[in-house]
Amino acid sequence: MKFNGSITSKLPRVGTNIFTQMSALSNQEGAINLSQGFPDFDLDPNLIDLVRQKMSSGLNQYAPMQGTLALRESIAAKLYNTYGAVYDPASEIVVTAGATQAIYTVITALVHEGDEVIMFTPAYDCYAPAIQLSGGEPVYVQMHYPDYAIDWQEVKKLVNRRTKMIIINTPHNPSGKVLGPSDMDELERITAGNDILILSDEVYEHIIFDQAKHESVCKYESLRERSLAIYSFGKTFHCTGWKMGYCVGPENLMKEFQKVHQFNVFAVNHPIQAALADYIKHESSYNTIAPFYQEKRNYFEDLLSTSRFEVIKSEGSYFQLVSYKNISDEIDTDFCVRLTKERKVSAIPISVFYHNPVHEGVIRFCFAKKPDTLKKAAEILCKI
Repeated sequence: MKFNGSITSKLPRVGTNIFTQMSALSNQEGAINLSQGFPDFDLDPNLIDLVRQKMSSGLNQYAPMQGTLALRESIAAKLYNTYGAVYDPASEIVVTAGATQAIYTVITALVHEGDEVIMFTPAYDCYAPAIQLSGGEPVYVQMHYPDYAIDWQEVKKLVNRRTKMIIINTPHNPSGKVLGPSDMDELERITAGNDILILSDEVYEHIIFDQAKHESVCKYESLRERSLAIYSFGKTFHCTGWKMGYCVGPENLMKEFQKVHQFNVFAVNHPIQAALADYIKHESSYNTIAPFYQEKRNYFEDLLSTSRFEVIKSEGSYFQLVSYKNISDEIDTDFCVRLTKERKVSAIPISVFYHNPVHEGVIRFCFAKKPDTLKKAAEILCKI
């Protein structure tokens, strides 16, 4: 069946995203999937038991639109204990159907026709389409191999009266870069004395390495008052399929957020909310995540040490960038396809995370996998 009338695409340049493409190819070829960012190991059975208990207790109907009060109170306590930030559970926290929905809702609620939004590439692929669907204009600042540092002087030059928002992501997907205190100082200076909003994507907040501290916007009062910060239970607790996250921000901004949220989702999974409300009361539920993933990062790095790939140190997230410049001159999209088909290991090309593809011979692996999975993949990669 086909519609024969005339349609004009709102996103003419957007097709099936790279994660879907590479996972499909990986499945087709029977390859080890290190492309899409999801764990292949089980989550804490205590959390599963909590969900089962909440379902059995009858919490299977709609939750409140903002999320259950118990979970919002637990989130508020977590934010205070982690960052010293005070958020009102009644008006400044909303539970969402994952981080992507939260990001889309922030942009839809606050970006208007003709507004400019500064974002840093390589970037997760949901930012720009949401901006464009809201009638806004993405303004791109490129970060580059090997350090993927932000050029704040370039950012300053791009700020003008049409700048509505700046989107930051730390720890960063895909590079694993972590913003430090000096980056936050620069962001404070750039936004001082104007009405620029900040969307802070912090879904990997607890996956940060080498004793570094996560520099959340929540820690900085001058940033907190103009920021909406996005978090993900799925990333933290290895349950990406649950699609559970949350957004926090000042009451007047969250009021606009809720206006959109109530119409594109309204409410999210009730028994899982109730389970998470109990689970995150224990700080060990999230404070042990960093060493858990650092062990995996170090293990995968060691496995690749005898390969011809050049490992780029991951500061956070569960992604590892490598350069293949010692192996091939192919563009990264071709290299990833050939790697999947011929070597049966899949990865993600970094060029697709840019507005206009930048080919620097870098690809991304996900190391949120069982040791056996990483070992099997590395044995293949070391033979190339």
